[in-house]
Amino acid sequence: MTRPRRLISFDWAMKRLLRSKAYFGILEGFLTELLREEIQVLEVLDSESNKDTALDKQNRVDLKARNAGGEIILIEVQYQRQFDYLQRILHSTARTLVENLQEGQPYGEVVKVISVSILYFDLGQGEDYVYHGATRFIGLHCHDELRLSEAQQDLYRRHEPHALFPEYYLIKVNQFDDVARDCLDEWIYFLKHEEVPDGFRARGLQDAKEQLDILRLPEAERLAYERYQDDLHQQASMVQSSYGWGMHQGRKEGQQQERLRIARSLLDLIADDQVMAEKTGLSVFEVRGLRERCNP
Repeated sequence: MTRPRRLISFDWAMKRLLRSKAYFGILEGFLTELLREEIQVLEVLDSESNKDTALDKQNRVDLKARNAGGEIILIEVQYQRQFDYLQRILHSTARTLVENLQEGQPYGEVVKVISVSILYFDLGQGEDYVYHGATRFIGLHCHDELRLSEAQQDLYRRHEPHALFPEYYLIKVNQFDDVARDCLDEWIYFLKHEEVPDGFRARGLQDAKEQLDILRLPEAERLAYERYQDDLHQQASMVQSSYGWGMHQGRKEGQQQERLRIARSLLDLIADDQVMAEKTGLSVFEVRGLRERCNP
């Protein structure tokens, strides 16, 4: 069996291609399968928060879209390879909300924001590869969920409070087990492997297969793409090395702190510095220094 032709990675496509209306079908297909409702991309927004840094502008696409109910929603599609990420998406959605409420508008006009993060690194702990976050209000005593009144439903054009608040989708690409169980999994397979096997039927993937073929790139773009891929491999190696070293250092520091904690608890019980050193794993010099600090 021949291997499917390798395609341009989704992050590169977001940098160079998917901001163009000609490629909206690819984004619409991905978002439709993820959100499980028909999504029409109306335009790419050049928001103020997207201008903070060149890196932020490259690693994020803000979309104005229409859902199956005809509602206008704003969707942020982000991809990152960094670890300080949850606070980043919180800040990003907050900025998006503020920027899209005009001065003098009532709060009832606050837009719905959906944040979609495509993650090529391990974020947090969990067994799944797709996580969804929404704001829900649960009673402390009755454990019921707060609902909107009929008047509020008419005012906000939403049925549940969580529909008013930002929602978050985290896709942990590297944790996907390569078994495509549904159309969203087919998309995640593409995000991970940069190819679309025969038989995949998810919305937008055939457009991706046709339009993101590396061989269709002009020579200069193809060489730039290859350099980009090489840079990613080097960055991954550097992060792995630094992270591994940091974890090793962290374990050593944690073990040392535990030895010091135990030694402090034994200061009044063990007067002999040599015995204390043997019991705790500290050096005699460290034991003496600890006594001096605790008994000045």
